Amino acid sequence: MLSSTAASLYWLGRYVERAGNNARGLQVALRMVSLTGAVAQRDSAWRALLIASGCEPGFIAKDIPLTQENVVRYLAADPENPSSIMSCIEAARRNGRAVRTALTVDMWEAVNETWSQARRCSDETFTPDRLPDFLDWVKSRTVLFNGAYADTMLRDEAWRFVRLGTMLERADNTARVLDVHHHALGDVEESGAVAYLQWQAILRSVSALRAYQWVYHARLEPRRIAELLLLRPELPRSMIACYARIEETLDALAASHGGKRGECHRLAGEVHARLRFARIEDIMAGGLHDFLTRKIDRNIDLGREIAGFYLHS
Repeated sequence: MLSSTAASLYWLGRYVERAGNNARGLQVALRMVSLTGAVAQRDSAWRALLIASGCEPGFIAKDIPLTQENVVRYLAADPENPSSIMSCIEAARRNGRAVRTALTVDMWEAVNETWSQARRCSDETFTPDRLPDFLDWVKSRTVLFNGAYADTMLRDEAWRFVRLGTMLERADNTARVLDVHHHALGDVEESGAVAYLQWQAILRSVSALRAYQWVYHARLEPRRIAELLLLRPELPRSMIACYARIEETLDALAASHGGKRGECHRLAGEVHARLRFARIEDIMAGGLHDFLTRKIDRNIDLGREIAGFYLHS
């Protein structure tokens, strides 16, 4: 497969996943703001969302006030923000079009129809009254695309690169969501309505609130939340589940390239092994923030190594 084709498939997976992640993040932030009275706490929710999405530097560069309207516009529709939902939809369609023949009919229709409908969005789409429907629509389109490629693609190289992009983007999002709220999951037991809302926000950001209740049959507890999102392979968005799929996909790619391996294979295996043999007690004792910072850095390194080995050759 040409590296340009592989790159388009990989980024198609990443951009679709990123759009869905941002939609969930905005939904959670809106819910937090509606249930929080203090202005400082509302500002904190919007700042946390910008950090979790990796968009804080770009937002700061625009030199605009930290308000709900400005953050929503920047994350949902700003064409100058390459990670805004609308920018992700545009980039996903552009990459999909470049490799149209490598996609199934269902995949292309999911991408192209999403783009076509998004083009009909207006400024009114992002007003408080209509924003929830838009975010639900984005989530449903992401699920449709993921289902299309999971159910209709041959398990060949094209599928592997889409999957690789999806899983790397998902792992990065989970780590960032946890890290931006690490203070609420520290060793000191927090209590009260605000802390409980933060714990719910973490789980809702990765669609894991019901999963937590199913796995633990207990009230929300910080250590269990961290354990679920880091170390429980049953959760599709946990770090360990994502890295198991990343390593598996890279192994399959190596096998199809005559066993040739690069630093990306070693790095993915290392991160997965550390997660497999980690204990949540040790992670919390050593500092959750430090642990997550290292994982975010490793995600960035892995993305760079994948690009160098497979996408830019």
